[in-house]
Order: sequence, then C-alpha cells, then structure tokens
Amino acid sequence: MLLASCSPAHPPGHPDVHYTVGAAWSAQGQWFYPREEFAWQGTGLAVRQTDREGELTADGEVRSMATMTASHPTLQLPAIVTVTNLENGRQVRVRVNDRGPAQPGRIIGLSTQAANLLGMGRDPAQVRIVEDELASRQLAESLPGGVALQISAAPKEQVIQSSLGGAGSAPVGSSTGGEIPPSSGVQMSDMPVTYAQGYASPGMLWVETMDFTSRYAAMRQAGGHGGVVRPVMSGQSMMWAVRQGPFATISAADAALKRALADGLNGSHIVVE
Repeated sequence: MLLASCSPAHPPGHPDVHYTVGAAWSAQGQWFYPREEFAWQGTGLAVRQTDREGELTADGEVRSMATMTASHPTLQLPAIVTVTNLENGRQVRVRVNDRGPAQPGRIIGLSTQAANLLGMGRDPAQVRIVEDELASRQLAESLPGGVALQISAAPKEQVIQSSLGGAGSAPVGSSTGGEIPPSSGVQMSDMPVTYAQGYASPGMLWVETMDFTSRYAAMRQAGGHGGVVRPVMSGQSMMWAVRQGPFATISAADAALKRALADGLNGSHIVVE
C-alpha cells in the first residue's frame, strides 16, 4: 500500500480537476485511509480551513475560501455533502475537494464562506454530515480519473456498454451540484452560496473506536478504558465499536482521544450524540 505523509500544500499551478481516492496519509501521528463511500454520514467537530488561497486542492481545483468547499480525511474527492451545525441548526451544502483537517478529532474543515454561513466562530462546532449519494456518484462517473476514464481506457473487447439512465436518475449538469462531463482542463462549477435554518440539536461528545471484529475484543477494550460497546454496520458486516464518554467539553474529549491514539487505537475519533 502506498502511504503518504501529510500534508504538504499543493503548490500553485494550473487547475486539473479530476476524481481521486488517494493514498493513506498521516497527520500528528494519526493515519487516515481514504476510500470510496458514496452514502457516508457521521457526526463530529468541524473547523475552519487554514490552507493558503490559490493553491491546488487534492482533486486539482484552485483553492478559494470564498467558495462552498471543504476538506475530509477519507471521502473520495470530489464529493457533495450537507453539513448541519448542531449548535444552531444552520445547514449548508458543500463540495469536499481536499484532504484534512490535520488536527486529530476534527471531522471536516470548512472554507471561510461555508463556516460563516454555518454561523461558526473561531472554535470547533458540533456538526452532522450527510453525503449526497447521487451527486457524488455522478462526479465519480463523469470526471477524469473516475469511471468514465477507466472505461474509455479499457480494451475495446472487454467493454460492455450499459445504460445508466432511467427513472430517478439526474442528467449530468443538473442542479444536484456541480456535475460536469469529462474533458481536459475542466473547471468545476461553484456550489450555491446559501444556507437553510433548522432547529438546534447539540449533543455530548464521545470518543469512538471502530471496527472490532468480535464483541469480546470490544468488551475487553471497553473494560480497560471505561467505555461502552455498541454494534455498527461496516458494509454488509456487523462490527463493534467502543465509546468513551460522554464529555461535556471539547478539551476533555481531545484529552481522551489523545490517550486512545497513544494506546495504538488509530481509528479513534470524536462523535456527537
């Protein structure tokens, strides 16, 4: 497996927008393993991005803090997600186009524009993130490096053509968010600069360690760290997770996360419930 230490900034250059999953990367001693997850959702802490304007993102876009964009540790790029600020009920739709945040325990990094519309201050905010599966799949199917490019590069005799249309499908370039046909030097259209207002639903902070293959192993881990065991689905398989908490403050959750990572529990992260 190709591993990459994070996160040197991509230098300024010409935009080269493409689909990518990317190599594993590390930040402050924690490893992240990107993968395709078109219907991903989760909770955690959002922060403001601190990357420099004008550099290229991991998917080849020119970074702009005035756009509705974000960074995520593991999602395929680009991806379309809805982010809800659980502390005030505000909701925005953004395009994930970069890796980050580098700080452990932070689930998403938001551009200045997106963070402002969410009503965030300088501190992290509790958020819920839900990926738009249709829009994200359309990007993967249409951008260079995605499904379309892989099919066109395959030997002719091995290609089986099939229709992806039908009821419920949206055409490329529709209002589901920034979809574009494959081409060289393609430019990504901006997400609308808008927000919706809902109800606040803040929760407590927990440190969660995922992917124990047996309940017994999870119970042993929970017993050693004062946690609770809960079942989770990973694809089609049942896995087990250990949660420590709840914690009333971010600093307390950060301290517990630091201890978990120091104990070798690399998949540990902060969730809100």
